[in-house]
Amino acid sequence: MRTFDLTPLYRSTVGFDRVFDLLDSAGKAETGGYPPYNIERLDENDYRVTLAVAGFSEDELDVELHENTLTVTGSRKDEDEGRTFLYQGIAGRSFQRRFQLAEHVQVAGASLVNGLLNIELKREIPESAKPRKISIGAGKANNVKILKDADAA
Repeated sequence: MRTFDLTPLYRSTVGFDRVFDLLDSAGKAETGGYPPYNIERLDENDYRVTLAVAGFSEDELDVELHENTLTVTGSRKDEDEGRTFLYQGIAGRSFQRRFQLAEHVQVAGASLVNGLLNIELKREIPESAKPRKISIGAGKANNVKILKDADAA
């Protein structure tokens, strides 16, 4: 896989650090595929992340949102001591999975049903960030004041 050097962009831009960090982390392969997950778009502003966490109880799972990073952690207590498996195909190891969320995406809730952890996400754009319609008045522009050179300084 190719890697890109973003150093020239850091020298000529200000305030895009987060974007470059996201690009850099997207280029790196995430280690392991456990647990498997789905990301669904339910409608224009609603999303769902579903993780297959068979064998984990609610108290062994932790869902945390910090600075647009959703982190799901599963910590299993080692209860397999004294047990002898002839075949163990159900993974029960601890894990940590991270998801980068876009701006204005918040966690609406989480539920554990039939071994699937469903995390509901909602994009809530504040009124100040939504497009606004500006009406154009039909009157004359009487509120324009022309400054003289002495008043301008």
